Amino acid sequence: MTRKPLFDTVRRILGRPLSHKEVAQIDEAADLLLRDCVPGVPGSPAPTAIGPEGVALIKQFEGCAKTRIDGRVEAYPDPGTGGAPWTIGWGATGPGIEKDTVWTQDACDARLEADLERYASQVAAALGDAPTSQLQFDALVSFHYNTGAISNATLTRKHSAGDFEGAAEEFARWCYAGGRVMRGLARRRAAEAALYRRGTH
Repeated sequence: MTRKPLFDTVRRILGRPLSHKEVAQIDEAADLLLRDCVPGVPGSPAPTAIGPEGVALIKQFEGCAKTRIDGRVEAYPDPGTGGAPWTIGWGATGPGIEKDTVWTQDACDARLEADLERYASQVAAALGDAPTSQLQFDALVSFHYNTGAISNATLTRKHSAGDFEGAAEEFARWCYAGGRVMRGLARRRAAEAALYRRGTH
């Protein structure tokens, strides 16, 4: 963003040229305003809702598997255990979701919307006022949606400390299920880390 109009306005108000020190001070103040007020700029307060890239990433890896001929969706077993916890739709788990659970597509979509709101709220609470861009937030919501670990992960602590590269490297540690590396989880963690890094620059 060009700052010439800002400097020209200050010069007009003062009725004189600006010193090098004054230009540096105004430039620093403008940086602070951008960091604190512009969504998606690293250093701005954490967003509170997931963005479209985060939703797309979650849908890419969750899928809406086990669609029947009649268009309804069946629950499927956890890949690590071969059983519970059972999952349905866009990765929904929890009470009432069992081996024989069947939902409509509309029910799957409604549950996704509600879950995204809930998980985004939990991520925002875990980050507090830690500087966070929208893409970083999206990656963290995807991570939490899949692991439920945002409140106790080293990844979160490193992000909150401003160690963005250290946080990005932590994603790869969360690719295990049933004590073994799952290729699907490894791919997802790599995609989340890539999205997170895009939000860091």
